[in-house]
Amino acid sequence: MQHVSPSPAGPAASPSAHHDERLSAPAAWWGISVLLGLACALMLLPLGTLPLLAGLVGGTALAGLATSAYGSARVRVVNGVLAAGDARIPVSALGEPEVLDAEQARAWRTYKADTRAFMLMRSYVPTAVRVEVTDPDDPTPYVYVSTREPAALAAAITAARAASAR
Repeated sequence: MQHVSPSPAGPAASPSAHHDERLSAPAAWWGISVLLGLACALMLLPLGTLPLLAGLVGGTALAGLATSAYGSARVRVVNGVLAAGDARIPVSALGEPEVLDAEQARAWRTYKADTRAFMLMRSYVPTAVRVEVTDPDDPTPYVYVSTREPAALAAAITAARAASAR
């Protein structure tokens, strides 16, 4: 789903329309990264101390980089745009946001999901916001965004929509 961001000369969102959240990987994932580094070190143990240390540092660094790259995503509402991961969606193309509790979010991630929807899902974040896409030229039916602060994200989208309607 690719939308062009509104021009800087467009309507500015009010301060209440701002939301900024980083979904970072849970601590257990970082622990697994360290364990992968230890496994790399153990594989290089027969080669000596220096390769062992290189395996520990290199393996841990690579696993940590992979954890950081996949495990973290940024969710923002700023200047009339919902930025979720790589997607940039003008709030004028969105309908009313729906706050999803853990059970509802699981349902929309699984059996209620539409394959055409844009979904920024993180399994370690139980709650989400679902917003219908109202742009008639966009085949995407809705946007699903995992968030730890669903009420705040929904409020920011609603405020940004109100500001862009003026």
